[in-house]
Amino acid sequence: MTSVDRWLLPDGVDEILPPEAERLELTRRRLLDHFVGWGYDYVIPPMIEFLESLLTGTGSDLDLKTFKLTDQLSGRMLGIRADITPQVARMDAHSLPVEGVQRLCYAGTVLHTRPDHMLASRAPIKVGAELFGDTGTSGDLEIVSLMLDSLLQYSLPSLNLELGDVGIFRLLQQKAGLEPTEEQRLFDLIQQKSADLGTALLALEVPSNLSDQLVQLPTLTGDESVLQRAGQVFADFPAVLERLKNTRKLAAAIQERFPAVNIHFDLSELRGFAYHTGLVFACYDQSGLLLARGGRYDHVGEVFGRARGATGFDVDVKTLVRCESAETIESKRVKVAPRTGDALQRFQAMQQYRQQGYRVIETDDSSLADFDFELVLDDQDWLLQPLKGSEK
Repeated sequence: MTSVDRWLLPDGVDEILPPEAERLELTRRRLLDHFVGWGYDYVIPPMIEFLESLLTGTGSDLDLKTFKLTDQLSGRMLGIRADITPQVARMDAHSLPVEGVQRLCYAGTVLHTRPDHMLASRAPIKVGAELFGDTGTSGDLEIVSLMLDSLLQYSLPSLNLELGDVGIFRLLQQKAGLEPTEEQRLFDLIQQKSADLGTALLALEVPSNLSDQLVQLPTLTGDESVLQRAGQVFADFPAVLERLKNTRKLAAAIQERFPAVNIHFDLSELRGFAYHTGLVFACYDQSGLLLARGGRYDHVGEVFGRARGATGFDVDVKTLVRCESAETIESKRVKVAPRTGDALQRFQAMQQYRQQGYRVIETDDSSLADFDFELVLDDQDWLLQPLKGSEK
């Protein structure tokens, strides 16, 4: 290994440097404070857990994303979290078993064995909120509203919201009565919006009417007219029509609250199908970068002894910071020459300005290029003196 190789980071693992690191931390804190303002309590789940607890009910996708290691104390397998939502669901079910609705929020780094896409980080920082104990559309409306309200704090040119419902595919899948391997094949073809879907359904001997509905499912993407077209496709399927009615009602309420947000529908979006049970949603910037996503995942806590309604989302903080219009953080750097005046009074003056948000640095450095002010002793008072060229 060469000396250069010693300083290389693994592919997809990044370090955050100034000033982006400060912007990222301010964004993380601002999001959490916003969630708390909506009544969400902050929790800090552990970075590692026993593997069976971390992956219970989440499906193979998360399993493949999770780094695994052996616990040297117990000999059991541990996982480094690839998603925080299952941990918070465990906390609601086991650690905080309150009656009624519970609102929890969190922030932290997750690790992925593989990136979500070519440009994605394998160590994203997530800030999220989870709502437990509400099974109705009111809970969906609250959690989507919180996501949009949080993102609208930032200087993003526009926001695009995508809505879907994995419950529709679940109903069609149950009606088809396929074997697990056949279900997986069908799932993959719909996710890929494959032209081979019709041929595969014919080979699986799915009834023609149901086959037609499944073939049309990947085409049900677009504006609000999609819901009307879907109503015609599933006219003989009351359970699906009820879901479409709820989606239309939810979309209307969201549009009323956030008229500037563009809403797009994709009824074949099956992201997180292994544990999502109903509404799924995602928010993108104008260039198509994913900022936040979430959905309903009722009954995931059942394996921990408590089946509850649940919905939530998380924000990718690194992506949000990089998409937001760059705003220079006002540094307000102040230089103080050591050994000037009385030592205690000098220290007290430095503390006073630090409490006001200034960065006060005591240094012998003669260069003033990195500073905006100089703290000088004027008679008995310590005053800020703007340096030449500073507009602050």
